[in-house]
Formats: sequence, C-alpha cells, structure tokens
Amino acid sequence: MIEYEPVIGLEIHAQLLTATKIFCGCSAAFGAEPNTHICPVCLGLPGALPVLNRAAVDHAIRAALALGCTIHDRSIFARKNYFYPDLPKGYQISQYELPLATRGAVELTRDGQTRRVGITRVHLEEDAGKSLHEGFVDSDRKTYVDYNRSGVPLIEIVTEPDLRSAADAAEFFTRLRALLVWLGVNDGNMEEGSLRCDANVSVRPAGASALGTKAEVKNLNSFRFLEQALAYEIDRQIAELRDGGRIVQETRLWDSAAGRTISMRSKEEAHDYRYFPDPDLPAVAVDAARVRRIQSAMPELPDARRRRFVAAFGLPEYDASQLTQSPAVAEYFERTVAAGAPPKQAANWMMGELARALKDAGADAGSSPLGPAQLAGLIALVEKGTISGSIAKGVFETMFATGRSADDIVAAEGLTQISDESQIAALVADVLATHADAVAQYRAGKTTTFGFLVGQVMKAAGGKANPKRVNDLLKRALEP
Repeated sequence: MIEYEPVIGLEIHAQLLTATKIFCGCSAAFGAEPNTHICPVCLGLPGALPVLNRAAVDHAIRAALALGCTIHDRSIFARKNYFYPDLPKGYQISQYELPLATRGAVELTRDGQTRRVGITRVHLEEDAGKSLHEGFVDSDRKTYVDYNRSGVPLIEIVTEPDLRSAADAAEFFTRLRALLVWLGVNDGNMEEGSLRCDANVSVRPAGASALGTKAEVKNLNSFRFLEQALAYEIDRQIAELRDGGRIVQETRLWDSAAGRTISMRSKEEAHDYRYFPDPDLPAVAVDAARVRRIQSAMPELPDARRRRFVAAFGLPEYDASQLTQSPAVAEYFERTVAAGAPPKQAANWMMGELARALKDAGADAGSSPLGPAQLAGLIALVEKGTISGSIAKGVFETMFATGRSADDIVAAEGLTQISDESQIAALVADVLATHADAVAQYRAGKTTTFGFLVGQVMKAAGGKANPKRVNDLLKRALEP
C-alpha cells in the first residue's frame, strides 16, 4: 500500500492594530452599530480618493521583520477585481506582483523536532465588509451588509508548503498569533475575525518531490478548527486516491458541526481576479532609515527571550515557553526574580496559582492586583521555612484579594510554621497513641498508612507544622 504524506501551506490574514482604516480616517474599532464607521472612501463612492495610513505600513514592516523577511523599498497596490455584496467598489485594494516583504522563515519546534517554515510574502490589503445572514425578521429572504469592516487594514502572511501535519499547522498558527500579539500589531481575537486562516493542503507519495493537487480550506478562525479541518481533509484525499479516484482542485469550507469539509467551488468556478496596479495609489516607498528605525524599536522576540530564560535562569524549555506567551507575563517573571525569588519557584507560582487566579478574575499579568515584589515576598517566606507550601496557597489567595503583603497576613493570622522539634514530637506522640491500629499496620508492612499519619499530625498542628520535620520525626517514632 502506498504511504502518503501531506503538504500544507497557510495564508493568514491579520488585522493591524491601528485607530483608523487603511485608506481613510474612519474608525477601525470592532463592535460599533452597523454602518456607522463609514465614509465615501471606504464605500468606494465616485471621486473619493484613498490615502495610505502610515501606521499600518509601520505595523506591517514590524511583523515582516519579526518573520525574517526582506522589506522591499518599493511595493505596489493592485486592484483585485471580483463581485460580492460586501465589496462596495467591486474590487479589493491589495498587493500582488510587488508585495511589501518576501522570503522570511520561522523555526517551528514540536516534539523535539525543529522544522523551518518559509514565509513567501507579507503584503498589505484592505478588509471587505461583512454580510449578515441572520438576526433580522426577513433574513430568510434578504442579506444585510455592514460596511464598518470595509477598509480595515490587514496583512496577509503566506507560508511556503513546508508543513507536514495538521498538528504542525495548528502549532505554527498558534506561534504566529503569539508573535503578532507580542509585537502589538494584532490583538489575536479570532472570535471577532481579526485573525483568520486559509489552508492549502495536498497529499503525495511519501518521499516524492512533486506536489499533489491541492484543496484550499477557507476561513478557519481557531487553532482547533484548523487542526480538525486539515486532519479530515488529509484523510479524505488519501482515501480518494486509494480508491482509485483523483483529487479535484477546489475551495472547501469546514463544517464544524458535521466534522467535515464541504466543497465551495471548483477550479473551473474560481475567480479570475484580473489584478492591475491601482491608478489612485502611488508606490509604497520604504527607505532603509525607516526600516532601521522600526527595527531598533522592536522588543526582544519570544523565541529569543525563551532561549535566554533557559540559559540565564536554568528553566526547563516548557516553563520558558509558558512564560513567554506574552510580554506582560515575561516581564512579571523577570521582575519577580529581580525581587529575590528563585527562578524555578517563581515560574511554578506563576504557572500555577497566579495563572489560575488571573483567569478566574478575567485579568492578565499586566493588570494583576498582586505585584511581582509581593509574590517574591511570599516565595521568600516559603523558602525560609516561615510558612509551609500549603499555608502559602491560602496566604496567596488573601494577598490576591486584598493586596496585603505576605508578612502582614502571616503575622496577623498567626500562620508561622511550627519548626520546634519538641512541639512536633509531642504532636506525633499524640497521633501515634490515638491511631494505634494504623501504627500496627505500618509496622506490619502496610507503609501506605504513613501518609495517613502525616495528615493527622498536620491536622493536629492546624497545617502549620514543618512538613519535612513531621516526616522525619514520624519515621523515627515508627521505627521499632
């Protein structure tokens, strides 16, 4: 039986975080009443001339540099001609033959394997409006159109066909989203449509160099849907070939409810976009000084910061990856360590208690009511043995809710850990006398009762006994 391998390339549309649209002064904010953020330019009315948003170009350059692309000193806007109700001009302003940037790459590491994913191009374009098919009394007969999104600035990021599994594609999309959010050029909100993905997928005999016939799966707006759609499509194409059929080049849609892709249009029905240079827009000129200025203002990128966290702080790769999901989290970690917390303990608290508390509060590290120095103070009390780890979790909850310091809470509530051997030995003796059956079972070889006895000592101490000393003294007392 012939073994097949998938070949996947992605086209990712990312809305740029600018206050206004790409060719006019209308607001680019999401969520306004339909058709309130519009003007003659974004409606394509006769005589309305577009003027390029400089901030959109700077954001696009910033993203392209982070992807390792070459920024071209001259790029051209073109008209992409097709008819659709949400495209008021009858064409979309995009870039085609001369894009803003080309030839980049991203290193993708999964399961210990590193793969280079090439970036073919990064180009600027405007978004279309949005057709509304439901929510109106006559939605069964009419489609409504909201043009608020028309003209919102986008970049399209096109990869080489370098991905070899659905999981790799989802991981790449995840990494790209994190990078764009890290740079401050995209908000990463896929539910609002500010980040969307199309996937081109084909299969070929394993080891072959020629590409198979591809299908394009459109408008995937979550990592899970991307992975599920590609996994289904790969299986569908392999099954078709093994049954003696052939793959038709077509555009397909993912039906998440049915768990399958469905055909949207075949190659014969595909659009001829008839690109030509937009006569109303001059070439985009980007000089070297502008690129250097943007480059100099770039933050340390996530991969570089992750590597530094491993090298400088001795963190495992997993911890470093989790702590570089956003600039706010990475900054919080570094400030916690700078305040005196051991790196590994700081990472554990941030990935555990702090992450849970922030999620429950609907907050993030940048708006945490518990500051890095406060967390470092709590960790210091645990490290010094002043409080136990279990007590520390309760102290943390109070700190997060009230903003009080760990020292204040421990002193006010009398939570200082009992470390005096004579006190703990007395507690141990009482527990052994009370639970003679468990003692006998332990001495008869049922060592699982040891945990029960430890729990009873800790309970008697109100959770404040030093766990290590409890274990040591209990073992000593249980010896014949």
